[in-house]
Amino acid sequence: MALSQKLALRQSTALIMTPQLQQAIKLLQLSNQDLDAFVESEIAENPLLERESPDGGIERESENTDPAEDAGNLDGNLDAERETDGGLQSGAVEDGNGESAGAPPDGEPMAEATDPPSVDAADLTASETLPEDGDGPMDADFENVWTNDDRSDLGDAPPTQFADWGAGGGFEGEPLDIEERLSRKETLREHLSNQVNMIFADPRERMIAGLLVDSLDEAGYLRAELQEIAERLGISEAEVEAVLVRAQDCDPPGVFARDLGECLALQLHDRDRLDPAMEALVKNLDRLARREAAVLKRICGVDDEDFADMVAEIQALNPKPGLAFTHDTAQTVVPDIIVRARKGGGWDLELNADTLPRVLINQSYFAKVTKLTRTKAERRYVNECMQSANWLIKALHQRATTILKVSTEIVRTQDMFLSKGVQHLKPLTLREIADVIGMHESTVSRVTSNKFMATPRGVFELKYFFTTAIPSTVGGESHSAESVRHRIKALIDHEPPKAVLSDDKIVGILSGEGVEIARRTVAKYRDAMRIPSSVQRRREKAMCL
Repeated sequence: MALSQKLALRQSTALIMTPQLQQAIKLLQLSNQDLDAFVESEIAENPLLERESPDGGIERESENTDPAEDAGNLDGNLDAERETDGGLQSGAVEDGNGESAGAPPDGEPMAEATDPPSVDAADLTASETLPEDGDGPMDADFENVWTNDDRSDLGDAPPTQFADWGAGGGFEGEPLDIEERLSRKETLREHLSNQVNMIFADPRERMIAGLLVDSLDEAGYLRAELQEIAERLGISEAEVEAVLVRAQDCDPPGVFARDLGECLALQLHDRDRLDPAMEALVKNLDRLARREAAVLKRICGVDDEDFADMVAEIQALNPKPGLAFTHDTAQTVVPDIIVRARKGGGWDLELNADTLPRVLINQSYFAKVTKLTRTKAERRYVNECMQSANWLIKALHQRATTILKVSTEIVRTQDMFLSKGVQHLKPLTLREIADVIGMHESTVSRVTSNKFMATPRGVFELKYFFTTAIPSTVGGESHSAESVRHRIKALIDHEPPKAVLSDDKIVGILSGEGVEIARRTVAKYRDAMRIPSSVQRRREKAMCL
């Protein structure tokens, strides 16, 4: 059979991911912080987009009101005069299928981001002053009483011009922000440096102590070797050791320690509790971690009561004293969906308007700039900006609507969880939600990523509601893996000290409650919750830990 080349026409259908479709899909999985950053970048690049302020107005970047100048430089910061009586038009945005968003044609009316959609879930089931009595000296220079600063370079300026300086001021007459200065907290390095300057009078020793301070980690431990520090300074290791011993008297107790044992020993020494028995216990921390109570009591030479007191003292110590000077601000999770219980039953579900960026299209500015365009490239640029702006508004509305659809079905499915607690959490998969709302499973997966729901039982990530199913031994409904983990933790928390539950016993209890689960599954869930084994728990309870 001869091989040859030829041309032929053939029709076929294929799914093509346009750049806008890809971007719309990416918007679904963005968190509220990432979405806000994305919108800010779009506003910076598109002169037709404006962000609506919380009071309903428009946030302006500049006050340039000359559209003719803007039309000559469309790539710059384009801003124009706004008309408050019809300058901004709004239009309804139709819902799509939740998986794609395309750009509108050139002639489509401009739109604004509308209010976030919501669901009515009824169907879901010292200053100083002069004395007034003249007690001051008769020859006092009252023009200079308000300050001790040298004002000789002020000429004959009246003192009233500088009256604010008496309360402290910044450069160019700006007052200092006292609240900002007082709110700044002292770091560990600053705290120790102040003490080092007071303890060591010799400059040589102070320099060595300063290097020791710089070698501490955030927990207050000395991570550099003394030999290394001695070589860097060209001195003997014994001299560094002598400075270290004196530096270990600094506050907080336990800093400049080289390991956990030394840290605890320093704190016990500060409390005058480092007797021979306690010193022997500190030297055998590895045995204490393994709960070898009998061996430790023999090594320390104490009875059960004294040993329990010693262990309690060890527990009261701070293994990381330097962390008290670490001031990290906790990041609060801002929920995307808010669920409230209705008085007559059921749930009210709405999107958190604070997490949704409100974007408007400046139609008045678009009309003015369009009239002033001179070249084909300028007209094409303006039209592309309009298409991009319309697409962004539609994509944001599409994203909000899709999140609301998924959240509504989650609340409908997990109604018992919201009413009675985690033990009633039902097993749920992404496919089940996708089949109900008529979307693809991957779309549901993107929607539930980095999204949080505020419920009467707390704030949960949407992924929390999707758990695997554990079959029932009596043939009823399956159990959620999360509810089974909660039950295992409850059993262990309430186990008696003299009858610690093994994994096999937990399996038997759960089987009696209708949960079909294997022993290795119980062990896996227990390890995930960082619960020690029954042998370890028995040792801890025996030591009264």
